[in-house]
Amino acid sequence: MPHSDTHLLGLISDTHGLIRPGVHSALRGVELILHAGDVGGAAILDELRLIAPVRAVFGNTDPPDYPELSVELNIEVNGLRVHVSHGHEVGSPTPQKLAERYDADVVVYGHTHRPLVTRKDGVLFVNPGAAGPKRFNISPSVGRLTIVDGRAEVEIIDIS
Repeated sequence: MPHSDTHLLGLISDTHGLIRPGVHSALRGVELILHAGDVGGAAILDELRLIAPVRAVFGNTDPPDYPELSVELNIEVNGLRVHVSHGHEVGSPTPQKLAERYDADVVVYGHTHRPLVTRKDGVLFVNPGAAGPKRFNISPSVGRLTIVDGRAEVEIIDIS
């Protein structure tokens, strides 16, 4: 993505075939949505595209012949390297396991359904939580990633 002062990206994962109404307002105004897998069908990506362009990766429940999904995404946003994958490829994903596998400034993942924002050795790790069907007694959520002048901050938004 080109350099400018501020970039706002929507982060979503584990929709499992459901877009909750709160997703539209939570992600309003983002320039790109990054979906960290377990999409649950093309209709999900189509609906997200009503908000902004979408790039998405495979989750462990997505069919392997899904043409719109990548194994992983590596993009540059305002000088920061952003990696997106579902996380299941490292077993039960943790920032430590992901840091050992991916070299990026921001690592976005899903799979656990639990929102998490943490920094480790200068890398921002973000799990936006699960935006789809409520599981494990965890409120559905998404994230808004703001990148300003080479610095990334994220906000997790409850969409229940």
